Amino acid sequence: MSEDLNHLRQRLAEFADARDWQPYHTPKNLASALSVEASELLEIFQWLTPEESARVMESPESARRVEDEVADVLAYLLQFCEVLGVDPLKALTAKIERNERRFPTP
Repeated sequence: MSEDLNHLRQRLAEFADARDWQPYHTPKNLASALSVEASELLEIFQWLTPEESARVMESPESARRVEDEVADVLAYLLQFCEVLGVDPLKALTAKIERNERRFPTP
């Protein structure tokens, strides 16, 4: 990855600060926006067969759409984490560890 999460979080915060968007960046609003963007990502795949969905990045237009929606999802997730003081990498590490205990290998 070219930029680390802290740098991206800072850029997103500066972008929102410059536009006075903080009053709108409540946990509820950010969670709602995150859900909408995840749905827009899902919409790209809605009517594709499994085989078509596996090839979605082969088309420049669909690849750009996927990348844009992934960026939107990540941006809202990072902003959500910033507002609530959640370290997303720490949270993910803890979740993986819980899942490893919950679902041990056979």
